[in-house]
Amino acid sequence: MKCPYCGFTQDKVVDSRESKEADSIRRRRECERCVRRFTTYERIDEIPYMVVKKDGRRERFDRHKILSGLLRACEKRPVASARLEEIVNATESFLVDSPERERTTREVGELIMTHLKKLDTVAYIRFASVYRDFKDVREFKEELEGLLEGNRAKKK
Repeated sequence: MKCPYCGFTQDKVVDSRESKEADSIRRRRECERCVRRFTTYERIDEIPYMVVKKDGRRERFDRHKILSGLLRACEKRPVASARLEEIVNATESFLVDSPERERTTREVGELIMTHLKKLDTVAYIRFASVYRDFKDVREFKEELEGLLEGNRAKKK
């Protein structure tokens, strides 16, 4: 921290307190050169993680929105809610690990579908039909055939 009076960069912390709202820390510091005191405030970096939509809009990442979509896809399926929470956690980690703090909905959706495909194929198809916005039965059929081909390859 640079002293506002003399510009020296060495100081010591004399006192620390949380703010009343508990969203920052107030620190009293003393410059080691001019021995004058000054106050600094430390706040948590609150730059949100963003998701870039297909139309270019940016939206805050929302865990609840992903969990809600997964719950709908897994409705009446034998899928434990703890497994869905793991998928949401993996998705959030994917965003957190991004150096630019944003990912496209395409990347996020593909990651979720990869997890769902391993977990429950019916839930996967439900999620994919909404995510990929199937226009007709032919697209739905192509996705099912791809799944069946994958299952046949695994059995061999």
